[in-house]
Amino acid sequence: MNALTEKFTLQCEAGVIEALRDVPEGVSKGVAIVAHPHPLFGGTMDNKVVQTLARAFVQCGWTVVRFNFRGVGGSAGEHDAGVGEARDLLAVVAQVAPTGALAIAGFSFGSFVASHALAALWPQRTIEKVVFVGTAAERFTVAPVSPDLHDKTLVIHGEQDDTVSLASVMDWARPQSLPVTVIPGGGHFFHGQLPLLKSLVVRHLQA
Repeated sequence: MNALTEKFTLQCEAGVIEALRDVPEGVSKGVAIVAHPHPLFGGTMDNKVVQTLARAFVQCGWTVVRFNFRGVGGSAGEHDAGVGEARDLLAVVAQVAPTGALAIAGFSFGSFVASHALAALWPQRTIEKVVFVGTAAERFTVAPVSPDLHDKTLVIHGEQDDTVSLASVMDWARPQSLPVTVIPGGGHFFHGQLPLLKSLVVRHLQA
């Protein structure tokens, strides 16, 4: 993300996981884990939306860790349809943020994975903030968000997302009465609207 981005590796059940860490100026509020989109469709920790989420968290005083799921880039293992990937995310949390303030974010497939990791972490662990962008509710069974976390959760979707329909996200959110913030005219990757996406996340993190 910048010259100060730290590259490092972690160990998960499939082997080595490659990761990136960005730290804010001053004292960190905690650690935010950001999960990337679908590995079989080019998703990596360097995805533009993932980087935008990372920048928003760093701006708001969070240390951010992004990582490549198993089988992506320098991470060992093979794609596991989200099951092993959720365990990867939990393993990352255990190693980089075993205690202290924690935030979870994901984009597309990453939101699906993050939802299941979140369900496993809560209520054993306090979660300060949750951000789901382009939540992959059309092709995957996204876990519901605990009602206790609704005030801490931001769900953003593009009105004209042709990868994951807005209708599918509303079908997931409706039974939970979980609000969804819709970006008018937004596509799945928010081309031309990343600054708006970032500002919405920053506003949520500062609330």
